[in-house]
Amino acid sequence: MTIIITLCLLLLVAYLFDLTASMTKIPSVILLLLLGWIVREATYLFDINVPDLTSTLPILGTIGLILIVLEGSLELELNKSKIGLIKKSSLGAFLPLIVLAFSLAYLLYYYGGYSFKDSLTNAIPFCVISSAIAIPSVRNLSSSQKEFIIYESSLSDIFGVVFFNFIAFNTSFGVETFGYFCLEILIIIIISFVATILLSFLLNKIDHHIKFVPIVLLIILIYEISKIFHLPALIFILVFGLSIGNLDELRHYKWTRQFRLDLLNKEVAKFKELIIEATFLVRALFFLLFGYLIKTSEIINTDTLIWAVGIVGILFILRFVQLKISKMPLFPLLFVAPRGLITILLFLSISPEHTIVLVNKSLIIQVILLTAFIMMLGLMITAKQRETILEERRKAKAKALSETQKI
Repeated sequence: MTIIITLCLLLLVAYLFDLTASMTKIPSVILLLLLGWIVREATYLFDINVPDLTSTLPILGTIGLILIVLEGSLELELNKSKIGLIKKSSLGAFLPLIVLAFSLAYLLYYYGGYSFKDSLTNAIPFCVISSAIAIPSVRNLSSSQKEFIIYESSLSDIFGVVFFNFIAFNTSFGVETFGYFCLEILIIIIISFVATILLSFLLNKIDHHIKFVPIVLLIILIYEISKIFHLPALIFILVFGLSIGNLDELRHYKWTRQFRLDLLNKEVAKFKELIIEATFLVRALFFLLFGYLIKTSEIINTDTLIWAVGIVGILFILRFVQLKISKMPLFPLLFVAPRGLITILLFLSISPEHTIVLVNKSLIIQVILLTAFIMMLGLMITAKQRETILEERRKAKAKALSETQKI
């Protein structure tokens, strides 16, 4: 009973954080981590016995990742006018990931004396933009900037997971390895299109009062089975979300008539609402739990702090260069490069024989917190600047109007 009451109260507080995020400009993730940490300290203070919850973190993280990428892809418009934006966001997701991964791997290899493969495996988790933090934090930006962040962070998740699996699960990197990797990409693309058609058909044809939960369960099932065979399963989530979220773009194809797109669009709207609600719940639970598992000593660990600051410095330099190349506005996009859910999941996925002493939980937590705080401060400052500019424009217009009236 106590656990149920506590969970309900924590999730209601998480909902308040989400409601007030647009006014306070503080990302709800930071508040969730802080709340989780406070709960942990309270359990120590009042000597409350809590079972070990560490093993539930990867489960929540995986489900959260699926739902977050699905929610983001359902929001995206896919048409000819978006091609330029997709190219820029793809470049923004891929190039910094590769450059930062190899740069950090070289530093770990050079200063730590570890093998380059192990160094690269441990470096990749720091190179992925967290869609779990980025997407909810940019609700108040312009539609083009918001779409850029959704595409960029979702693609960064996909590229990061694919790159990590390629490095971590291969012992050699010859022509055969790259050929097999290309085959895996082709297989998951085929699976994605077939599964999308079947799931869309089910979404349209199921008349039972329970219809969305089986669809979500099938999506998670396909994702997990694909992961067993080391296929880049997030591609399936992205393809499915983009396909059913852009049904109007498929109207000119004759084979889509049997899907009754008008009725299917209504079902997709309901499905989207369910995904948004479920994503909030799982994301809140994940970051509350992660905050609960954080120890104070891990946050203030001075041994890893220099490395954390160095990593964050390099990633923001690369982001500056990337935005300049893409000709995207520097502010506030420069600050929106948080690390989070994927960083944690990939870190937990590193097998014990390939772990590096330097890349530990303290370093992960410090990088996540630093990037989140920089994003928070950046969004706050740019929001104030926007408000000041708008106020000055309003005053100028009012002054011009009054002068016109006098004349």
